Amino acid sequence: MPKVLVASELSQAGLELLTGADGIEVCQQPVSTAEELAALVPDCDALLVRSRPAVTAEVLRAGSQLQVVARAGTGVDNIDLAAATEQGVLVVNAPTGNSVAAAEHTLAMLMALSRNIPQADADLRAGNWNRSRWVGTEVRSKVLGSIGLGRVASELVKVANELGMRVVAYDPYITDRMAAQQGVELVDLDTLLEAADFISIHVPLVDANRHLLGRTAFAKVKPTAYILNVARGGLVDEDALLEALNEGRLAGAALDVFETEPLPVDSPLLSHPAVIVTPHLGASTVEAQDRVARDVAQQVLDVLGGHQARYAVNAPIVPPRDLEYLVPYVDLATRMGNFLQKIDSRVATQVELTIHGSIADMDSAFLRAAAIQGLLSDLMEERVNVVNADRLAAQRGMNLMERRQVQHSHRYENMLTMRVTHAEDRWTVRGSVLQGIPSIVSVNDLWVEFAAEGHVLLTSHMDRPGMIGRVGTLLGNADVNISFMHVGRRAPRQEAIMVIGTDEPLSADVYDALAVLEEFVWVKSIRI
Repeated sequence: MPKVLVASELSQAGLELLTGADGIEVCQQPVSTAEELAALVPDCDALLVRSRPAVTAEVLRAGSQLQVVARAGTGVDNIDLAAATEQGVLVVNAPTGNSVAAAEHTLAMLMALSRNIPQADADLRAGNWNRSRWVGTEVRSKVLGSIGLGRVASELVKVANELGMRVVAYDPYITDRMAAQQGVELVDLDTLLEAADFISIHVPLVDANRHLLGRTAFAKVKPTAYILNVARGGLVDEDALLEALNEGRLAGAALDVFETEPLPVDSPLLSHPAVIVTPHLGASTVEAQDRVARDVAQQVLDVLGGHQARYAVNAPIVPPRDLEYLVPYVDLATRMGNFLQKIDSRVATQVELTIHGSIADMDSAFLRAAAIQGLLSDLMEERVNVVNADRLAAQRGMNLMERRQVQHSHRYENMLTMRVTHAEDRWTVRGSVLQGIPSIVSVNDLWVEFAAEGHVLLTSHMDRPGMIGRVGTLLGNADVNISFMHVGRRAPRQEAIMVIGTDEPLSADVYDALAVLEEFVWVKSIRI
């Protein structure tokens, strides 16, 4: 029974999804340190965390059974992605669940800055009535500069446009057309810094972005500009920010995240009159926590059930709509690889994967990994998945070639072809998804059509009268029930292949009786 460790506080909605799943053991034990976590993971198949504890390389080594680490949130700063990838552990997150919450919090901070709401509230509670001291500024017609134009920023932009703000953005990964569709003008970073009245940052914390807003950036902004950070601590150089505020080169700042969290009680940010702070509340709404918990819980169940995760951080990024369309073909590729491995158990020296039809326009990384998984999974103890498939194939000297044919085949709208070479031997199998069922449609370029599952007997022979009868009689006398039979041939009385589905595996005696028939070139009895 797979065991799931929930090592952080998780919304009840996510816990109920996990505990309600059949065949899953759930252990909820929140911890705060990597050392504590390492002691709990050795017998776990899945791990769920929030921003703490850290999932270090040591934790991952201790969790040798781990298949997936799920981050209930967006950022994965607390997870060693390189170590997880090396170990073949899938890392998933919930990038969409808190987008609205984070955008709304950013908007709330922006409004609080423009109208001095926290300062006025504190002053009034101190017994003062200083209406003239807290005169604010309207946001209508002001320029919002968004550094980054991802999910959270896109939600913020929608509201900013409705408020009558002009929005400019810097994001090297977004096209002018995509920005224009959101009512945003794309500009370079310097132009944004010089033009914006409110500068909101929405990028991941990677080395290239650390202290993105620092002394150099603050030297270019208006003295009336405000800084907003509800993304990640470390994106803003806090020392440089304080210098700019103290020297009158910035009007104010609103920060929800910090370089050190919790924020030290002696931090000068807490006492600065032009700074608004909140304790990392961007995703802290009931609705967001429920969405995030359900998102990661479902992905954990999907991975443990042998399905693809919707948001894999250390695996190929495929748009959700494409991934949903590809899922049956990913399953098909795995089954085709497994079929070929059962036909010839040697490790293939060369593998050719050809993708036919409209699926050839989609990211093929999952299909390639699934094919490798099918070819290797029965040959090794190490788990093979989309994270480590290419590495494991390379380690075993497997040369993988990939081709795409956007035009669909004359028989099937979408189809996969796999060819494997073992020394002098070559095997070819084609497959498609027929009425939702992964199916093999050709073996060694002889067209047959059968569901890629269950017990299958294959024979290669020269087409001649009586062959079907001989095999059927032999199986019937052995009390082997036949579920289907298909024959593919090049032409009458030429090379042919027979595919027979059976309700149970063949005994060694029955197989041997078939294998010695002189009419057969080869006989294979496998289970897909």
